[in-house]
Amino acid sequence: MEAVHKDMTIGELVQKFPSLAEILTEEGVHCVGCGAAYFETIEQGLMGHGRTDEEVAEIVKKLNDAIPKTEGNSELTITENAAAKAKELLSKKAGYVALRVRVTAGGCAGSKYSFSFEKEEKKDDKVITVSGVKFFVDQHSLEVLQGSKIDYLDTLNDSGFRISNPKAKSTCGCGSSFS
Repeated sequence: MEAVHKDMTIGELVQKFPSLAEILTEEGVHCVGCGAAYFETIEQGLMGHGRTDEEVAEIVKKLNDAIPKTEGNSELTITENAAAKAKELLSKKAGYVALRVRVTAGGCAGSKYSFSFEKEEKKDDKVITVSGVKFFVDQHSLEVLQGSKIDYLDTLNDSGFRISNPKAKSTCGCGSSFS
């Protein structure tokens, strides 16, 4: 079975593949970030915007074809989209060599994700390189992020790095805080 199917909710699609939200937006489903869209299937969303069964099937195929390729390991996966954006940002920061991914205490749900630019690797860092771009992750953060995926989302409603963390029991509305 394909990773994306017409009966998948829009919310599930955005959680698993944040960068695919842009395709739905391009196809007229501008309510991707709307709370109601999280319970609506892809088929319902597209048909609600005037699409036929055939068009729904074509768009679902387009979504599957656009699933980002990933690099990384079982500890943490980083998509090509995330690496490309990190590379762009790092190119504007003289002397910085990597993007640090951290999990710290705080936020409205107990823990939060943070990103920062780094000039050098620290002693306990795991270095993950994707398309020539380095990501530094300390051991504590790596344990919390094990099995997670980092992607970069850029839509009309929102843009930024997104972490899909299977260990997160709950998240808050900001998308940066979890428990």
